[in-house]
Formats: sequence, C-alpha cells, structure tokens
Amino acid sequence: MKKIEAIIRKSKFDEVKKALHETEVIFFTYWDVTGVGNEKQGHVYRGVSYSTSDIQRRKISLVVSNHNVKRTVETILKVAYTGSVGDGKIFVSPVEEAYRIRTKEKGTDSLS
Repeated sequence: MKKIEAIIRKSKFDEVKKALHETEVIFFTYWDVTGVGNEKQGHVYRGVSYSTSDIQRRKISLVVSNHNVKRTVETILKVAYTGSVGDGKIFVSPVEEAYRIRTKEKGTDSLS
C-alpha cells in the first residue's frame, strides 16, 4: 500500500475529486493549506501588487493498493495540470499497514 499526498490548486479540486472517483478511489481526506513557493515575483491585479509566495492550496491524502498507485498519480497529474507555476506537488510514501476500525479488517481489504 502507498500513501499519496497531493497539493493542488483549489480551483482544480472538484475536477480531481471527480476523476479520482472515476478511477475507483472511493475515500480520501482533504483540507485547505497554505504554502510558500519559489516564485520571486509578485503579480499585479487591478493596479494592486500582491505576493504569490504565500499560496492557498488544497491537500489531498489517500491510501491505495500498490497496483493502483500509478493510475492514481497519473490521474492527479493529468487533471490538476494547468502548465503554470503553482500547479502543485505529489508525494508517494509506503504504508506498513491499514485497519478499518468498524470491521477490524486490515491491509488492502480495509481500503474498500
């Protein structure tokens, strides 16, 4: 099993959520986060300059079986992509074990 954490644009969240459900990811958690990026220049909007170093994003966290990792990552990469600075990051890390509290199932059986 692998844990996938993705930090994406908030504007892309609904599209990513729908695409994940279509790839049989049935459960994930998410929350709003703020990060600091590498972009050194600010933007001007209606004559007002603002910093883009503090970036509002949404973080998605999910655990998938090993055979679903590639498809899940590719889905997020495809749907969250805009081609602009600040599209986000995806991190994949191993999960030793998972348990469903209600049924006491463990391993990949606990994921569905």
